Amino acid sequence: MHLIYAEPDVVAAVRARFGDAVLDAEGAVDRASLGPRAFAEEGGIAFLERLVHGRVGERRREWIAEQLAATPPPALLVCEVPVLFEAGLEGEFDAVVVVTASEGVRRARVEARGQDFDQRHARQIPEGVKVARADRAYVNDHGVEELRAWIADRYAEYAGEPCRTPPDD
Repeated sequence: MHLIYAEPDVVAAVRARFGDAVLDAEGAVDRASLGPRAFAEEGGIAFLERLVHGRVGERRREWIAEQLAATPPPALLVCEVPVLFEAGLEGEFDAVVVVTASEGVRRARVEARGQDFDQRHARQIPEGVKVARADRAYVNDHGVEELRAWIADRYAEYAGEPCRTPPDD
């Protein structure tokens, strides 16, 4: 998604909607400035979703097609989709793996990035629902080594499984 915010027409649309305050000194979208402004303005988040989500999906489908055309194809493809359930995209994937954390840990991580946890949390499907809808889930309240071990186990579980062709839009 970061690259999409560099596309000239996206920069122009963001600037027209939110003003120069969301651009950095080079004229690029400053996502750290954009987030709070988009949340504060009526319809700001919905505007950004309309602007970028279709492009993100297009890039993801292109990337998947490129990977599946490779010889040999990779053993596993992983797409990180932060708003997977909110956007109704879970059906586009062979499996859904959720990495979550307890609310306190998630709050601390979001606030450490200078973001408003409550604003973001209010727009998301509850973590328990995501976990219930996922094929596999991991509560990442511990260290990186534990997470890496869990990921290695998921890789072993899923690698080499036949992938289905992504749906056309």
